[in-house]
Amino acid sequence: MTVRAQPSVPQISKSNSENSLVSVPLNERIDSIDTLRGVALLGVLLVNLVTEFRVSIFQQFLPSDTPSWDLNGLIETFVSFALNFKAFSLFSILFGVGLAMQLERLSHGNHPYYFLTRRLIVLLGFGILHLVFIWNGDILTEYAIAGLLALPLLGFPRWTQLTTSILLFALYAVLPMLPPLVPWPSTEILVDHVAQANLVYSIGTHLEILKFNIRELALILPLHVFVFPRTLALILLGAYIWRSGVLQQALIYRRQLASLAVIGIVAGIALTYESRLDAFGSWGVAGLLLHALTPVVFAFGYGSLVIWLAQLNGSQGVLAPFAAVGRMAFTNYILQSVIFGFVFFGYGLGQFGRMAAWPAFLLGVFVYLLQAILSTAWLRRFRFGPIEWLWRVLMYGRMLPIRAAV
Repeated sequence: MTVRAQPSVPQISKSNSENSLVSVPLNERIDSIDTLRGVALLGVLLVNLVTEFRVSIFQQFLPSDTPSWDLNGLIETFVSFALNFKAFSLFSILFGVGLAMQLERLSHGNHPYYFLTRRLIVLLGFGILHLVFIWNGDILTEYAIAGLLALPLLGFPRWTQLTTSILLFALYAVLPMLPPLVPWPSTEILVDHVAQANLVYSIGTHLEILKFNIRELALILPLHVFVFPRTLALILLGAYIWRSGVLQQALIYRRQLASLAVIGIVAGIALTYESRLDAFGSWGVAGLLLHALTPVVFAFGYGSLVIWLAQLNGSQGVLAPFAAVGRMAFTNYILQSVIFGFVFFGYGLGQFGRMAAWPAFLLGVFVYLLQAILSTAWLRRFRFGPIEWLWRVLMYGRMLPIRAAV
């Protein structure tokens, strides 16, 4: 595993405690984690494009015809089978890893919980702005709220994070059997809403789209309420993984990682296939739990594979573009929303509800490749992505250098 020591953040003048807080090796990075974050972001990008940006997010909850075997059908099947929920699970786990890493590094100074709370509150602000003004498919807001709830548990023994994660997964699994906290809209409401979305998002003005975007939040809320226990469980699982020390010593655990990659991917394929056949429907609570854990098993396989590949000699050059995107994941995530908003919404190219799955998939790959090139070029001159830098500035309340040391 390659550990890249970058120039530490210079001391800031507010107090000696903050000076020591920021001047610890805060920017020592583990390349394989950046790489994995970049890979996860690619999966999230492709899922968002195929299932949410080009069509209404609620389209997937309406009755559909038997999947076709043309190119569009194959793309939709691949994204649904191999990426949907798996990429988000991996991204959520990595958010938990990052949270635990930040707390560990901030603990070299004083008031680590204070600064990490500020970090999450700033993220919440970014998320709300993104949710309201750019794209309501935002995940940052949910991550910030879940992070604030997870934060107090990070100071306890690591078994606490694992136990709480398991309990939250169990809660998520049995939620379909419980009365909903927020009622799910009827099929008739969803059909009408999808028709409105196809009209407004494709030809509406920026103001019309903004108003519809905000109104749509009432329908999106039940989705977030339903998946929130899973999100929190994954974040705590990520914190547990970091504290276990496996990622810091991945080279030592490379054989175990290879085994986990094979087991996770094979089991993920089998479980996903059985889940799509509704084979767990007669298993009661155990079946619900298996269904809930299927994407996580797949995500573990993907994650283990990428971390294992990163330990191979000569892999750094091949994986470097993913690592560059991963180091600037916040900036790239927001930039993707801006780009695809222009492509699909009426104030831009108006392709909402019109672009088929396969050109949307290719568009996603092209945009990701472009981001990899731009991220690599940016990081030659700067230490952080622009939004990552602003996040740190608002977190510490002080200007921090952004240019890389020569």
